[in-house]
Amino acid sequence: MAVTVLIVDDHAGFRSRARALLQVGGFQVVGEAGDGTSAIAAGRDLHPDVILLDIQLPDISGFEVADRLLRDPVPPAIVLISSRDAADYGDRLDQSGARGFIAKADLSGRALTDVLARSDG
Repeated sequence: MAVTVLIVDDHAGFRSRARALLQVGGFQVVGEAGDGTSAIAAGRDLHPDVILLDIQLPDISGFEVADRLLRDPVPPAIVLISSRDAADYGDRLDQSGARGFIAKADLSGRALTDVLARSDG
């Protein structure tokens, strides 16, 4: 059974590209959200295995979304994404509770699989 993913990004074009990349990589995309409030609702309604979560959202930050969803009884794995470099966020990535980080330019099914595998072991 394929790993289910919710894609959260405020750019529809990126969500569409991410959907295509992840589906080719063997993931099942179960939904999309364009802002933090919608992401929290979709995460709780859809119960995805993984939430691919942009850090820069128009209403609340991806860090805040992650914090709220990780408090749920059965939290999803959260993988943060950004067009910015990981170094731009300093220790916030490590302190976020996310399973990992992928730069948007590096997103692929393989990259997501690698992040999830690293954090499992």
